Amino acid sequence: MTVSSLGSRAKAEARPDRPSVVELRLTAFAAHRRAGFPLGPLSLFAGPSGSGKSSALRAYEALARLGGGAELDEVFPDPVACVPERARPDAQRRRGFRIGCTADGPEGPVRLDVAVQAEPELRIVGERLTAGGLTLLETALRDPSRRSVQAAWHTAGSSPVTRAPLPDDRLGTPLLPLRVAGKTDGQRQVLAAAEQMVVALRSVFACDPLPRSMRTAVPLGAGRLLRGCGNLAEVLWRTRSECGRRHGLLVDAVRAGCTGPVHDLLAERQPGETGRTGGTGGIDGTVQALLDRGDGLRTPLGRLGDGELRYLALSLVLLTGPGVLEVDTAGEVPAALQTLTVLADGFDRDLDVRQREGLVRLAARMCERGHIRLVGAVSDASWAAGVGGVTVVDLEP
Repeated sequence: MTVSSLGSRAKAEARPDRPSVVELRLTAFAAHRRAGFPLGPLSLFAGPSGSGKSSALRAYEALARLGGGAELDEVFPDPVACVPERARPDAQRRRGFRIGCTADGPEGPVRLDVAVQAEPELRIVGERLTAGGLTLLETALRDPSRRSVQAAWHTAGSSPVTRAPLPDDRLGTPLLPLRVAGKTDGQRQVLAAAEQMVVALRSVFACDPLPRSMRTAVPLGAGRLLRGCGNLAEVLWRTRSECGRRHGLLVDAVRAGCTGPVHDLLAERQPGETGRTGGTGGIDGTVQALLDRGDGLRTPLGRLGDGELRYLALSLVLLTGPGVLEVDTAGEVPAALQTLTVLADGFDRDLDVRQREGLVRLAARMCERGHIRLVGAVSDASWAAGVGGVTVVDLEP
């Protein structure tokens, strides 16, 4: 075995098995221009109001949804708000924005950059997928009168590239498996890079717990936690019986972040109105979440403070998995090769010192294992400086 092959093998072995986004680029998006942000397993965007924390998370979520195949108008219902405020239209009165990211994984770093036209009509006008300095996919708007872009992807066969039109209302990268045959080494490289990018982007759960929606009883449903965590009670009804170990860890976390003794956290069925089948507590019943204080007293979550409720909900998110969260996973890829990314805007909102420090330490422990990552937004991250594994991105207004 030669020295060069040993080096190549060592480099390949050092690559992560689970694809993940390691950089977010906002070339021109809202308040950001020519900005690139490194992302670790646990990253906190920190800065005062108006510094662009929420818009950075919004751009990440947009890329995730586009990577899952969503149409452009679903992802950007108000695209003009994403255009930099001082951006001037060109001669055709066009304005837009540019976002991108880098996903690291078995194929090494893969870059995706997207240019979106917001005015006069919403459409993707350019996309580029690159790896190792090689352009694997490139699209461009050639004819504004047509609802398509001209795409060219790497072939490395008898013809160096293949050209074909792609729709201008969705990302081209997740469409490549439907268009690329995979017969040549070049085509297989394109497919592998596209798959890595899509897997890195797909499993994203954007979460911003709303305490007011968590205080009341809710009907039983699919048991998958929603973005605002308003259905937390029905999720607890499911998870408490499904995984005793994780539920025990959640109770420990809640005990550390809530005032007063906490013996258990549970959901209790509430009597419903009389239905057609007669009786009560049947198909019309709801469930309510409570803290068991251990002395016969059960406290409904409606009595807890906003900080306690947000702490409880975020702890549940960190301690559970994609099967319990309302998230779009890559079903064709084994779970062991996927990473769930939690986007938490206002990560420290309403939390006291004890709660925010406990929550970030819990997040650091969970992210260290590799199956979950977290990108949060906080007003100030100085309190997290002593926690290992935290990447702080300071934003200047």
